[in-house]
Amino acid sequence: MPAAARTATGRQGARTALRFGQFAAMGAVAVVILIAGVWASWGTAQHVMLTKGRESGTVLVTGCGGETCTGPYTPLTAGSRARASVVIEESVAVRKGRTYTVVMKPDSDEVVRSGPAGVLYAWVPLGGALLLASVVVAGGLRRTRVAWAMAGAGALLLTSAFVAVQ
Repeated sequence: MPAAARTATGRQGARTALRFGQFAAMGAVAVVILIAGVWASWGTAQHVMLTKGRESGTVLVTGCGGETCTGPYTPLTAGSRARASVVIEESVAVRKGRTYTVVMKPDSDEVVRSGPAGVLYAWVPLGGALLLASVVVAGGLRRTRVAWAMAGAGALLLTSAFVAVQ
């Protein structure tokens, strides 16, 4: 084999190895971003989505301060007891003076919003992760159709959550 042919073959092999390395690295980054989004969402989503055996009721938000709001809890499920004050995270999904359906977190006085608005709001971190990962997929992996689908899903999730909590 002539020297020029060996050099060309060696360059092509190096290029292939670099492309594979880039693909693997960007794929790993995209997967880590998506796992982080699911992890961040699951902390709240598990209480909202897996409600069997959990106490559910309503809370009238009477005061907000710092990062939390408080109010009296009225039970809706059998076995749940009324509480003079429970804590709900203050966010765009909670306003003083309004009543929300909620689910109690086990062994605490914290509640999370339930129903469609609560489910969508719980998955907002995943929506952001989908948007961020779509940039990595498009730029690093050169998979534009997959990236557009991920970005569309993330935007749809975020928009749906925004509309539902209003």
